[in-house]
Amino acid sequence: MASRTGRPQVLITGGIVATAGRFAQWYFGAYSIAAGVFICLLEYPRGKRKRGSTMERCGQKYVTAVVKLLGPLTRNYYVRAALHFLLSVPAGFLLATILGTACLAIASVIYLLAAVRGEQWTPIEPKPKERPQVGGTIKQPPSNPPPRPPAEARKKPAEGEEAAAAEGGGGGGPQVNPIPVTDEVV
Repeated sequence: MASRTGRPQVLITGGIVATAGRFAQWYFGAYSIAAGVFICLLEYPRGKRKRGSTMERCGQKYVTAVVKLLGPLTRNYYVRAALHFLLSVPAGFLLATILGTACLAIASVIYLLAAVRGEQWTPIEPKPKERPQVGGTIKQPPSNPPPRPPAEARKKPAEGEEAAAAEGGGGGGPQVNPIPVTDEVV
């Protein structure tokens, strides 16, 4: 529910405008740039969904390792809600960053609602690749030499034919072709 809700890009843009425009309180603009970059890094890795599958973003595994390292400070949505709100307060003192402040405040409310519902951020773990077992795929080796007839044309020998083959010295006689052969000359 609460992914990429903060739109810290708006906060960064407002900070760039305030800093480059040399506003009277330009240091709030510099703060907004730093806070926006921090929130971008925090929000970049997607969390694993409870149902279904989740696609990883490009390069997400590196940022995920850092976010996982911080543990409950980044996984818990109550903490994220408080963090978004506290980071938005100083940016609210400057007109150029007021829209970014509003975005972070709304994101804080969304994270709070997600936390009340019991959600939390869980990383996408790579699944171990299963190697096929060499002996597990072949059930029974083929008994007829190639070329073999199609499966529907092959028939199992009846009990009487098995007994006759056993009496005849192990079936050393001529092989019976299961597909009738006709010779038509045109």
